[in-house]
Amino acid sequence: MNGPPADRETLEVDVLIVGGGPAGMSAALRLAQLQKEKGGEQLSIAVLEKSREPGAHMLSGAVLDPSALKDLIPDFKEKGAPLASEVHHDHIYFLTKNSKFPFPITPPPLRNHGNYIISVNRFVKWMAGLVEAEGIDLFSGFPASELLYDGARVVGVRTRDQGIDKHGAKKSTFEPGVDIRANVTILCDGVRGNLTKALVRRLALDEGRLPQIYALGIKELWEVPKDRIAAGTVIHTMGYPLRMEEFGGCFLYAMPDGLVSVGLVSGLDYRDPMFDPHIAFQHAKQHPLMESMLRGGQMVRYGAKALPEGGWHTIPRVYADGVLIAGDAGGFLNSMRLKGLHLAMRTGMLAAETAFDATRANDTSSAQLRKYEDRINNSDVRRELYSVRNVHQSFSYGLLPGLMYSGLSLVTGGWWVRDPMPVKAGYEHMAKLADYYGDNRPDVDVAVRPAKIDRKLTFDKLTNVHFSGTRHAEDQPSHLIVHDTDICRTRCREEYGNPCTRFCPANVYEMVDAGDGTKKLQINASNCVHCKTCDIMDPYQVIDWVPPEGGGGPQYEGM
Repeated sequence: MNGPPADRETLEVDVLIVGGGPAGMSAALRLAQLQKEKGGEQLSIAVLEKSREPGAHMLSGAVLDPSALKDLIPDFKEKGAPLASEVHHDHIYFLTKNSKFPFPITPPPLRNHGNYIISVNRFVKWMAGLVEAEGIDLFSGFPASELLYDGARVVGVRTRDQGIDKHGAKKSTFEPGVDIRANVTILCDGVRGNLTKALVRRLALDEGRLPQIYALGIKELWEVPKDRIAAGTVIHTMGYPLRMEEFGGCFLYAMPDGLVSVGLVSGLDYRDPMFDPHIAFQHAKQHPLMESMLRGGQMVRYGAKALPEGGWHTIPRVYADGVLIAGDAGGFLNSMRLKGLHLAMRTGMLAAETAFDATRANDTSSAQLRKYEDRINNSDVRRELYSVRNVHQSFSYGLLPGLMYSGLSLVTGGWWVRDPMPVKAGYEHMAKLADYYGDNRPDVDVAVRPAKIDRKLTFDKLTNVHFSGTRHAEDQPSHLIVHDTDICRTRCREEYGNPCTRFCPANVYEMVDAGDGTKKLQINASNCVHCKTCDIMDPYQVIDWVPPEGGGGPQYEGM
């Protein structure tokens, strides 16, 4: 069992929620509602959030399915929910380099009438206000660095020590982290969350499940002339700039007053080790369709985030002694609908109901908390995700087979000859340079298909990072831990051409001159936008992302 030193403070609560996103905030609000409905002794509840203020690290497209919101907060409009625009127009195009071909019909999963275009940053800020109004403690700027155990039971978390310099020495500002002990801990720490990742590995919660598959979403927020695109317009594209072997597509969502969200989602299961999602996004904006929407406008914010797109068969066991997993941390996202916010909210609510009952019964064992899984199986979460359980996997065979299976799944309910459809972890799809390019191996220091950067429509990574509002204290240990940097300059450079220098959308990883004619890895940790792509896609799996010192990271205002 983790033992705190004498100078480490301890806080005791009944329910601890780690992560103040849609799942965590929904869990907190549902707990508050249950206390009012059922009476009895008040539970002590706390929400722990790593960003400097609620919503600061929140990024999504985003089109919100309001089904969970209506159940959680029926009077959400009266309470001032920041819904930018109801969706009025859906458009889907297949793109070639210079042309667009509209889909003759909009497939049911991509029909968004009745949904809302939102800024998830503002939405979570609003939810945080409701949570605090209920008297629930919300601690921002306190990243959880590790879980606390009593044997196999989770009994809380330890927050990261503050005031340690980059060499590991304590500075004059040093403060030890706090042990927050709880009867039930609800992990809502997001996609590839550091605590959930460690828990799943320690307790083998993914045994019998398929490996999770991810995508990377890169997004910019633009201001364009107000009369150019009608608010409530949703555009999705397939095809260019991605090749037939690559999964993903572009999105453009129009809000009032000329605000436009534009981005590219690309599967993190691509084969080409020279593929660069950020460069692909720059090519996408140069397409006549996108360029016509953005011309004369101004980019005002940038961000990137990984998405858990593996579906139903990749969700780990979401309960164990003293702990539950909700939202993106558990992989609750519908890749066919391109939506996960409502599933995060729903699983947060179901986790709250389970934690409330278990705490009141004074039984937070795995057997009791298993009721969370039962609630999920009996809810809209399973009904929605089970029918699309093989969708992303089908695209590993190429765009056309993936489209054919996706269409077929609307009729068959997701059935396939081999169910679940077999799949490898995304990083295992990446081919070595020799296997992919043969004798035509490219220079590993030159990006494939470089995009022309004009800083008006297209941008380099460092310029984009500036627009993410990212700030980290420079004098702190790197929160990007590469366990074997020797691999970077030897095997990885030869076999894969250092793909981290391309798949990272924030220029965190660079191969620089070592002074002896060779290259060495340089980690620009202060650039990190917390997308987790490196943790996911490194072909040797030697990179661990952990939270930086409290509050560090992007500032996704309006995203």
